[in-house]
Amino acid sequence: MSSHDKNLYGRVAIERLVVVAVLCGMGSLAAAQDQPAPKWELFGGYSFVYPGADVHGLLPGGLLPVSSPVESNAKGAGASITYNFNRWLGLTGDISADLSSGESGVEMRIDDAEFFNLSAGPKITLRGHRFSPFLEALVGGHRLASEVFGSDYEFGFMAGAGLDLNLNRHFALRLIRADYVFSNHQYGPSSVVPATDIRGVRLQSGLVFMWGGKRTVTPPAAVCSVRPGEVFSGEPLTVTAEGSNFNPKHTVIYTWSGSGVKPGETGSTTQINTNGLQPGPYQVIANLSDGSTTGVASCNARFTVKEPHPPMISCSSDPASVPPGGTSTITSTASSPDGRGLTYSYTTSAGNVTGNTSTAALDTAGAQPGTITVTCNVADDRNQPLTASASTTVNLQAPPPPPPPVDVVALEKRLALHSVYFATAKPTLENPEAGLLASQETTLTRLASDFLVYLQVKPDARLTLEGHADPRGSAEYNQQLSQRRVDRVKGFLAGLGVPAANIQTQAFGKQENLTDKQVKAAVERNPELSPEDRQKVLDNMRMIILASNRRVDITLSNTGQASQESVREYPFNAADSLTLLREGETKKATGAPAKRRAKPKNQ
Repeated sequence: MSSHDKNLYGRVAIERLVVVAVLCGMGSLAAAQDQPAPKWELFGGYSFVYPGADVHGLLPGGLLPVSSPVESNAKGAGASITYNFNRWLGLTGDISADLSSGESGVEMRIDDAEFFNLSAGPKITLRGHRFSPFLEALVGGHRLASEVFGSDYEFGFMAGAGLDLNLNRHFALRLIRADYVFSNHQYGPSSVVPATDIRGVRLQSGLVFMWGGKRTVTPPAAVCSVRPGEVFSGEPLTVTAEGSNFNPKHTVIYTWSGSGVKPGETGSTTQINTNGLQPGPYQVIANLSDGSTTGVASCNARFTVKEPHPPMISCSSDPASVPPGGTSTITSTASSPDGRGLTYSYTTSAGNVTGNTSTAALDTAGAQPGTITVTCNVADDRNQPLTASASTTVNLQAPPPPPPPVDVVALEKRLALHSVYFATAKPTLENPEAGLLASQETTLTRLASDFLVYLQVKPDARLTLEGHADPRGSAEYNQQLSQRRVDRVKGFLAGLGVPAANIQTQAFGKQENLTDKQVKAAVERNPELSPEDRQKVLDNMRMIILASNRRVDITLSNTGQASQESVREYPFNAADSLTLLREGETKKATGAPAKRRAKPKNQ
């Protein structure tokens, strides 16, 4: 095999070994670092060097330098001793020797060289239970001995990493140790011969013997935790204990003690019963044991039972005053300082209250008039709930006094035939709401009031409206005019609350007009007229007779029994009579040509 092929094969092998070493070291960094650190470590084993350099030198008697790649050296051994200052840091002294191949002849020996090292430097170890990777940096003397050009001693440097497999406390197998080697050598005058620069790798594997130092034994430990840390009496909580550094081959037994602990609990978690515990701090203790004399630990957890606060409530009623049999809405406004859920209830001194939310309804049916007190109650959701109450009042009004008894006879007398009178030709088609004098409206207002009271006793009673017109004008015109007059009176009564169903209307036009004799007799019997006023009316009978037939007669009838009608007494009252006289005098004063109208258009 040529020297070039040998170097290529060695380079590939070294690269593979370096990759394996790095991967092993990275995997070991994740291991738990619980391996005790020895004071001393002694390593011995196989050593392989790949110089990674070309040797340059002068052959005996030669004038020009010759060069050749230095072969990898597989004939080597190495040893080192390390003093550990602590678990991670140590100082290493290292020695290694790699011998020549032993070939003969100048041509075969020119690429052979021996490598010797004597160095020292720091070492950092990450100790795990099974694996211990390390890093190192070494400086010292390097000797490169060429079988053709001689030996050269120079200052050199090495740095690298390794991985130990821990067999027990005293022995480990060094799976790999890989160092980068750096040194410069000179064979001949530098003006003629180039330097031989070592830029290679050293690989080692072997056995490590460890002694000294104390084995660290971590005693068992326990940690307790409680969730939640604050509760109210009666609320549950959970306490958990976690042990560490116990013998994994033994079973850990848990023993609990303290306030609220259930007897006989042996698990790592226990439930605390806080029923009956007064507000304040409490402690729970866990004792852990794996059955050995040293495998014991204990821990404690503290919790607090908080001071409970009762809920708060206010109460109101709407409305605060109701009639007999009325209802009122009762509203509760409540809150819990401890954030508890709330339930509502209500009691009352009278009537009936229903509801179980923040609102309730008070029904006063059957209750006596006066003040009713409603009590609003609220309770929180504890096992032993805290409560609060508030009250509100509702005034139950006394019933209205019964209406005075209706004097039917007096009402029927007051409802005797009434007549209301209209001015000539009123109301018109254009203004159907016109025509009623103020005195006539007063008459209708009193009649409507009496009739509404009368309906309470005799709901079937009827008012019959009969419209008339004086004889002036055509029959057709007078018929329409009398219809407008009864419609006007009916509308006025309906506006005062008289049901339209209790009003009947009839239009007679100029039929059934009063005679002169009937009008005169009524005037003479009218007690409302003084002698002077009566004489004035009698002196103007023509005007009074015409006015007496521009009327609407209102009669009372009861349909629920034998027909009963009021009796006509007077055509119109004194105010109506005097109003007609004043109107007549006004017309005379202004020269109204009433007599020249043989046939007035409007009657």
